[in-house]
Amino acid sequence: MTQTANQYETVFIVNPDLDEEQTSAVVEKFKSLIEGAGAIDTTDIWGKRKLAYEINDKTEGYYVLIRFSSTPDFPSELDRVYKITENIIRSLIIRK
Repeated sequence: MTQTANQYETVFIVNPDLDEEQTSAVVEKFKSLIEGAGAIDTTDIWGKRKLAYEINDKTEGYYVLIRFSSTPDFPSELDRVYKITENIIRSLIIRK
């Protein structure tokens, strides 16, 4: 039985203390991970924004929104990678 692709959105917040090159490397890492398991529809780089509340002594974060489609089992793997990546301070994945 083949699995059909679902539509998802993910937002992740990168540590604002990284320089531009390191931040781009983190964003590219997740873009390539998503492309390997599905297809990216759009990528919106929101840039540095103030956090609603302090997280790990940080008051700002570098926000990235990616809309993608993949099989239903991929978001759990993506969430696992978010959690073990040191420079991600928050992430969210939702099914559209």
